[in-house]
Amino acid sequence: MRFVFLGFISLVLFGCGSKSSEDDDPIRAMYTRTVTLADGNQIQAEVLLKPQEMARGMMFRDTLPRGHGLLFIHDKPAPYRYFMANVKVPLDIIFMDAARRIVEISADTPPCTTKPADCPTYGGHHYEQFVLEVGGGEAHRLGLQTGQTLTF
Repeated sequence: MRFVFLGFISLVLFGCGSKSSEDDDPIRAMYTRTVTLADGNQIQAEVLLKPQEMARGMMFRDTLPRGHGLLFIHDKPAPYRYFMANVKVPLDIIFMDAARRIVEISADTPPCTTKPADCPTYGGHHYEQFVLEVGGGEAHRLGLQTGQTLTF
């Protein structure tokens, strides 16, 4: 019995100490949710809930494939502002209110090539609770417009 207990403790300790490659990228460690657009098209979105996940967002990522996005879920509606520091690709930033209705779209938002403190911010003109980031030009291609409601 003592060996079984020691074996169990060893497994727990070694299991806790190992780190998978997914743990290195907090975005990939998150779960995904299907976002359905007004016309029925769907986007597979990586869901970001924690402040540290949201702060990283698309930073340091080389691509955001078509049909994929990042969904930021804030605790409560507020005028949230986003910026593109350390983001490598243009994005469409889609701001939604608590009812998941699109209230603002920042289209083809360019990466910021200056130091983070000098980067412009986007959004914050409405009380948003959800923000969806997709590749630059995707909002236009998918026909997204203010007033539409997304489901997820």
